[in-house]
This record gives sequence, C-alpha cells and structure tokens, in this order.
Amino acid sequence: MTTTTSTQKLVRAPQGAIAYDVQGEGPLLLLVPGMGELRSNYRHIVPALVAAGFTVATTDLRGHGDSDTGFESYGDEATADDITALLRELGRPAIVVGNSMAAGSAVIVAAEHPELVSGLVLVGPFVRDTGGAVSRIAFRMLTAPLWVAAVWKGYMPTLYAGAKPADFEEYRERAIASVRRRDYARAFSKTTRTSHAPAEANLPAVTAPTLVVMGEKDPDFKDPHAEARWVADALRGELVMVPDAGHYPQAQQPQMTAAAIVEFARGVSARG
Repeated sequence: MTTTTSTQKLVRAPQGAIAYDVQGEGPLLLLVPGMGELRSNYRHIVPALVAAGFTVATTDLRGHGDSDTGFESYGDEATADDITALLRELGRPAIVVGNSMAAGSAVIVAAEHPELVSGLVLVGPFVRDTGGAVSRIAFRMLTAPLWVAAVWKGYMPTLYAGAKPADFEEYRERAIASVRRRDYARAFSKTTRTSHAPAEANLPAVTAPTLVVMGEKDPDFKDPHAEARWVADALRGELVMVPDAGHYPQAQQPQMTAAAIVEFARGVSARG
C-alpha cells in the first residue's frame, strides 16, 4: 500500500495552486470539504477508506488550508473547475465525496464531465439555494473579512450538533488559525458569496450513481430528512441518515459514515 503524507500542489496558472494528498491503492475516491473547512475534516474516515482498498485523495478548497489565495473567483463553480482539473491530474475517474458546498460542485462536475465521475457521495449537501434573500444577506454580512474568523469560530460548534469528535477543539483551532492568515479571510468571505443555483440546474443531467449522507441533526436545514430525500430523489440516489450528527457526519460518526461510503463505492466498482 502506498501512503503519501506530504502536501502536493495542483498548479492552476496563473492564479495559484490547489493542495491535495493521495494515499492508498485501489479505485479512486476524491474527498472535498465545505467552505471554511480543511481537508483534514475527513481525517476520521480516511484510514478506514484506505484499509477498505481505495485510493483516497483529499483536497483543500482554493483560498483554504494549504491552497493559494490568488484566485479571482470562489464558490461552487470555481470549486467544480478545481475538481475537474484535479481528476484530470490524477488521471482516472473517481467517486467524488463532497461535503456542504462541495456537494454542489461535485454535481456540476458529474453533469458536465460524466467521464470523470464514477459516482457521487453528497454529505450534508447544498445543491440548491435554501432560505430567503434576507438570511443570505445577513450571512454575508456576518462573514465579512474583518470578522469572519471570529464569527466562524463561534458558529462552527453549532454545525456539530450531536456528537463532537474527541479532537474537535484542536481541529477548530487549526481551522480558525488558517482563516486568520493574511488573505485567507478574504478568500473565505468571497466563498460565502456563492450560489447553489448552478448545481440545481445541473441535477437533471447527472447520470452517476449517488449516495446522499445527511446528519439527522444538521442545523443548516430546517428539515434535514426532507432535504436529503429531495436531493436523493432528484438524483435517483440512495440515502443514509446518520443519527446524532450535524453537518459533518464524517467527523461526528465516522464509523457509520465510512461504512456507508465503502458499501456504496464497492457497489459502484462492481458495476464497473
């Protein structure tokens, strides 16, 4: 088994580079975090996925973590461009695991480049705009660059409704320290301005098999089960609801989440 622990860079000239890691051997899984998060948000499930016989790539969003901040655009469509470029760099199709905003990006890639996406796992997915214009404007005001790090530090625990991982405080400090760096707060703030309408428009074009994973206590949705069912139905996909988990079941209930992904991925590989 091959394990790579050093950060690699996908250069997206002329604006910057995207950071990613690859480890394991077998069919490829590409894990993409949501806004304000690091690729280590998947730290609790990567070992299980590698042990199950998969190559696992984890990537930071542009303007997050170890990626650069010199990009002109951020959000769903920009992230979809980066996923597409990374899959081409890795040289083979993958099951794309997208959390939160990145789920919408994964939908866009699956619709526009079906040859690159063998399957989708959408975790706490935003694939359409929810809430009204007033709530979106308020959120954008709260995530202005000058105070976004402080706001995110206070808001992050609410997204972990239910069980929190034992290392939550340590992870939160790393994530907030990342946002506080010069230019990274601006990049995060720009990312929050995204719209999920392009993802919704692309839903009918997706043919890849899909698994929707939603925490039963996900506070980002008024009715998590109803939203997850809507997404699964729109994509003719499977649905797994994760008990005692909020927006990040991969960190809050990693054993159940990893098992669901492995079962789904093995099924996709068997259909081949």
